[in-house]
Amino acid sequence: MSDSNKTDFTNPSTFILLGIPGLETVHVWISIPFCTMYTIAILGNFTILFIVKMEPSLHRPMYYFLCMLAVTDLVLSTAAVPKMLSIFWFNSREIDFGACLTQMYFTVSLSVTQSGIFVAMALDRYVAICDPLRHSTTLTNPVVAKIGLAVVLRSAMVILPFPLLARQWPYCRTNIIPEPYCAHISVVKLACADTRVSSYYGLFVLFCVMGLDVIFIALSYTQILRAIFRLPTKDARLKTLGTCSSHLSVSLAFYIPGLLSSLMYRFGQNVAVHFHVPITNICLLLPPMLHPIIYGVMTRQIRDRLLRLFTHKGT
Repeated sequence: MSDSNKTDFTNPSTFILLGIPGLETVHVWISIPFCTMYTIAILGNFTILFIVKMEPSLHRPMYYFLCMLAVTDLVLSTAAVPKMLSIFWFNSREIDFGACLTQMYFTVSLSVTQSGIFVAMALDRYVAICDPLRHSTTLTNPVVAKIGLAVVLRSAMVILPFPLLARQWPYCRTNIIPEPYCAHISVVKLACADTRVSSYYGLFVLFCVMGLDVIFIALSYTQILRAIFRLPTKDARLKTLGTCSSHLSVSLAFYIPGLLSSLMYRFGQNVAVHFHVPITNICLLLPPMLHPIIYGVMTRQIRDRLLRLFTHKGT
């Protein structure tokens, strides 16, 4: 009998998501900011997609990449938040082993996809400002489509080892995850095997994939700023810099919470769980909510189209 139980536990059919340990009694109240962030992310990103589709003047590489980011934000937040809310509202804590690995794969791979899209946006701004005469011939629609496909394929292939490694490990310690979703590091910690290869590979993805993305973006903007400061007038410099401000803002809104979340997972063992878990989960949900807000406020073309939309409805 004990052997049978051990076999079943070593290969769990389900995991138990605790939500936010220590704060179970206030899960309903905690769900309010999570639900609000998810609602804003859904409405905001759908609005971006709608405006770009309806406005012919926005059918340009910059806004195509913005649409890719909006779709990625929608899928990323939907991969995690509905299960979180089911835990907070209905105490539905069980998740199938395969569903857990699928959720883990999508949340990580889509984050890498977002990073790749920011690199593509930096490339678009670099060509538009440093070599404007060749922008329309360099970033044609087929080229933009190929860049988008490359970004998706890169993230899909780079993150594929995560669930493949996690699937082959035995889980004989516990099947309880002290999170409201299947975070990669939280799943790895449950395995009763040598998981150093997964940890090392996770660091490789963090530094050699996303780290290189940050370096490329930084180099692009170094050249962009040099080109801007060579412009003859202050008005021209400010106007050109304004075209980059929204991209820089959404990049910071992605990388800063992502870095904070990664550091908390890897080095926050001494931080109280009821503080650590909400912070890391908010870091996951914050970028999809902020991206459409930043672009809606800081991009004149989108802001004007949105105002015309509401003005037309009002009249």
